[in-house]
Amino acid sequence: MKITVIFSLFGGLGMFLYGMKLMSEGLEKAAGAKMRGILEFFTKNRFIGMLVGIIFTAIIQSSNATTVMVVSFVNSGLMNLMQASGVILGANIGTTITGQLIAFNLSDIAPLVVIVGVIMVMFCKKQKVKKIGEVILGFGILFMGLSIMGDSMTAVKDSPAILQFLASLENPFAAILVGFLITAILQSSSATVGIILLMVSQGLLEFSICPFMILGCNIGSCVSALVASLGGKKDAKRAALIHFLFNVIGSVIMFVILLAALTPITNGLVYISGGNLARAVANVHSLMKVFEVAMLFPFMGWIVKLTYKIVPGKDVTAEDEYELAYIGNRTILSPTTAVPDAICEIERMGKAAILNLKDAMNALCEPDEEVIEKVYQREKYIDFLNHKITDYLVKVNELELPLADAKLSGALFHVVNDIERIGDHAENFADSARMRIQDGLDISDKAKKQLQDMMDKVVVILDYSLDMFTNSNQTHMKEILTLEDEIDEQERKLQRAHVKRLTKNKCTPEAGMIFSDTISGLERVADHATNIAFAILEPEESGVDDEEEDE
Repeated sequence: MKITVIFSLFGGLGMFLYGMKLMSEGLEKAAGAKMRGILEFFTKNRFIGMLVGIIFTAIIQSSNATTVMVVSFVNSGLMNLMQASGVILGANIGTTITGQLIAFNLSDIAPLVVIVGVIMVMFCKKQKVKKIGEVILGFGILFMGLSIMGDSMTAVKDSPAILQFLASLENPFAAILVGFLITAILQSSSATVGIILLMVSQGLLEFSICPFMILGCNIGSCVSALVASLGGKKDAKRAALIHFLFNVIGSVIMFVILLAALTPITNGLVYISGGNLARAVANVHSLMKVFEVAMLFPFMGWIVKLTYKIVPGKDVTAEDEYELAYIGNRTILSPTTAVPDAICEIERMGKAAILNLKDAMNALCEPDEEVIEKVYQREKYIDFLNHKITDYLVKVNELELPLADAKLSGALFHVVNDIERIGDHAENFADSARMRIQDGLDISDKAKKQLQDMMDKVVVILDYSLDMFTNSNQTHMKEILTLEDEIDEQERKLQRAHVKRLTKNKCTPEAGMIFSDTISGLERVADHATNIAFAILEPEESGVDDEEEDE
């Protein structure tokens, strides 16, 4: 076989794989955030989760992407293992849609599809249109790659060595091994099925051996999720194992059935495919997956329990007894879930800061050394989260994110910074509380009530703001703006009243300084709360000034 034929064959394979990658990533970037929300919302029921998994995978054309995303959801606690099992079953059916598309011989129109995609990518300014153009371009490149591979394979018939190797695949075990290896290397069962489909069409493979190669593909498709889960928590590893165990158990059962009735099954598939061997390969892939899912769906609870036997125990907490609940310590599992995971972790940090602010104010009004120490310890935890989340966001910004997430990622740095500043103010209040204890300073009941009244408004604006940031809930947008104005005005009134008390010698300068610094700190906390609330909105949506107040 000539070297030019080999180059042509691998060049066509490269175009095929790149086209598939471009399609999958283009769809994830264009609509990943919306599809992710659907995936998260509709997976409470395992059966519905399976249907969503089918649709989701059929759209993005990648069971690997879906499964890795599910592993990421499980790792961050947004999905439990039973919910994940339904989506994983659906992904196994949805991935067969690619083979059905490939079975249509669209090579003749592929160049036209490519030029349409190129025009959209190169000449359209809107990012969303560009991403859709990438999907179309990938679709065209995929079929052009198939056409080149098909032309190259006609020359393969003249190579005795290759024909001899392909003949050796009549051994079912050898066929399974080859299917597994090709899929593990290419990281795509759809690509392997496409190659098998092409070889059958060219007469290089007997159709009767294709079902066994596809069984190998099914197992090989688990490699990506298994590798991705290595950097995650134990539940993430268990989610990847669900995918692996389903495919292994399903493949073993199908292997036994095929050995027992291979000829009737293959003859029947060719018949229902109208004698079209390419379509028959796509159909055998789809029907085997549907059969495996129908067979194992009732037993998924047992498979989930088995993963706990294989991966026993609980996760060890992170350094200094601090841990991250939603983001991994070492790796980002999926670009599609990276930003939502970060938002969940930031929400935890925000709630810790609010709790610390409440404790610090209580300790200031009613000095308590034990509560003060608790504030200091929680502040260390907030600092830990600040560093870890910031490091994570730096990694996230190096990824190709879905368009909606890419717009948010930069704002997340500012939100983390605002929450960290709120934590600093809580620490300042705790310092003032300790000063009261050490110096025996007294604050009047009236001043305490004024501080608590202002604090109550600050807590409300913080709760509203964190909810608006985390859940994109704009219900309380007007209240946030109103509360900020009220807190600003209250701070000015209290400062004026404070100056009058000082001039009349109604309070000591030391106690007055604590009071003045505290109400000033609360006013700045409200400013940080407003920044958090409007961080994820476009400037024209927020209706507030973008300028940051100097600390």
